[in-house]
Amino acid sequence: MRLRAILDLGGRDVHWQMAIDEALLVLRREGLIPDTLRIYRFKPSAVTIGYFQRVRDSVNLGFLEEAGIPFTRRITGGGSVFHDENGELTYSVVLPIKGDLTDVQESYRIICDGLVKALEKLGVKAEFAPVNDILVQGRKISGSAQTRRAGYLLQHGTLMYATNLDLLEKTLAAPREKLESKGVRSIRERVVTLEQVIGRVSLEELAEALFQGFAKSLNAEVYVDELSERELEAASKLVDKYRDPGWVFKR
Repeated sequence: MRLRAILDLGGRDVHWQMAIDEALLVLRREGLIPDTLRIYRFKPSAVTIGYFQRVRDSVNLGFLEEAGIPFTRRITGGGSVFHDENGELTYSVVLPIKGDLTDVQESYRIICDGLVKALEKLGVKAEFAPVNDILVQGRKISGSAQTRRAGYLLQHGTLMYATNLDLLEKTLAAPREKLESKGVRSIRERVVTLEQVIGRVSLEELAEALFQGFAKSLNAEVYVDELSERELEAASKLVDKYRDPGWVFKR
């Protein structure tokens, strides 16, 4: 397969980034764009909340409002995520659901293997931990989430290369039972950044490793492209949804 790859490192706010990801899924489903991988940043730092989560159970709402950190709900499942503008890259991929991708767990394994292979290129041993995590030295460095619509999927996820873990811990709320099931007492104990493992890595080096990693995991020929006017226009029609308190606080 051929995989279109978009490097989008200038940074956009959380509402636009989620609108663009949804627009890519919509346009791919309509046959208007090819299979697409996008690597991007949030600017400013922000929080996304999984589609099925209750806001007040997932984030420290008072702290977010006090610190002025924007947040929205995703169309994908999974848990709440802090996106550090200076310490995290996000990937998204839209693909047809066929072959091994028809099985949800197997699709997570295949797509997340792109992250495992990217980290291997940087000299870091990583492993996939079902359902949707990547671990380094037994701690989480990446999480992913997915949604499926009419034969196509959108999966997006994180790579924490230098995330401010103190800020992450202040923004997110994790149930004690979930932490205990992972054998830790705090969110901070559960996660690790690439910088902690091998030191600072440039965004360009990270992006190149991700392109190569996903090309391998998806057995794809990657070619570089940019977001089109059609894609940005489609996102502009969706962005207000992600700003709407009715959407954000639907649970």
